[in-house]
Amino acid sequence: MADESGKHLEVALVAAERTVWEGQAKIVIARTTDGDVGILPGHAPLLGLLQGGTVQVRTVDDEYFVAAAPDGFVSVANDRVSILAENAEMGHDIDLEEARRDLERAQAAGIDTDVDAEEVRLAEARVRAAEKAV
Repeated sequence: MADESGKHLEVALVAAERTVWEGQAKIVIARTTDGDVGILPGHAPLLGLLQGGTVQVRTVDDEYFVAAAPDGFVSVANDRVSILAENAEMGHDIDLEEARRDLERAQAAGIDTDVDAEEVRLAEARVRAAEKAV
């Protein structure tokens, strides 16, 4: 890949009802069904299905954050990264102990239906994002 120093990514993390975060970043890391993908300026166009529940971002100001985004898509084109998720939440906004209790409740309820499985995935993603944000 050519030297892309000085360039940045325009990133938007969007949940179903709101924009969770928008800004400029040096790198975005997301887990897709094809594995982890690190996105830098100049990245080839990409459309991927999110899996694993967290997205990591290093901003141009060298701030680092993790967001819970257990379901959705990541799209990359022309140094624009769009992360579209039904549920998305910044890790530093999640109460870790509460998230752990929610996960325990979701796991105890079982995963008999797709809705149950989705609740467990969301709870797991919230715990991972909160743990990484600490």
